[in-house]
Amino acid sequence: MLRRLAEGLLRGLGWRVAGDVPAVTHCVVVAAPHTSNWDLLYLLLMAWARGLKISWLAKHSLFWPPLGWVLRSLGGVPVVRHRPEQRVSATATLFRELPSLFLVIPPEGTRSRTAHWKSGFYWIAREAQVPVLLTALDYADKAGYFGPLVDAVLPPAEFMDQVRGFYAGRQGRFPDDFGPVRLQDESPDS
Repeated sequence: MLRRLAEGLLRGLGWRVAGDVPAVTHCVVVAAPHTSNWDLLYLLLMAWARGLKISWLAKHSLFWPPLGWVLRSLGGVPVVRHRPEQRVSATATLFRELPSLFLVIPPEGTRSRTAHWKSGFYWIAREAQVPVLLTALDYADKAGYFGPLVDAVLPPAEFMDQVRGFYAGRQGRFPDDFGPVRLQDESPDS
């Protein structure tokens, strides 16, 4: 029922979903561009339309009652951002503990323009030994895309070349807020 409701809502809003959910039980899901609060709603609808249960990270300060209960029921996982120590290892451990986990991480880390992506999504996938599923919300053509799986055992530059290829031409709700698709330690020409 949730699947049909999500499909109907997306159609009513003029959106479509392209691509298929891969046949894996664990992966890090990259959600980009992330330029609007609406991105979460569209991503949830996109996942539900494909019958996928996702989990996603959000700052812990959003999880106060009763909003916290709602966010957790929608797949929200609180993160204390001012305490980054051991976050990659702790998050990677979730993949070993849970029978299935599609963990969404917006690598921009904010809705504002950034000079580079945060690399945590890559290191989490690498440590957990799970692939990275690329997804995009393209407001230009009102479509949500399930893209390819990318193996995090690739060196960062090679990995990011595949990521850049998928996101080339994608447009967030606020296009000027979608910065370059590169990690901090990559050269600006990447």
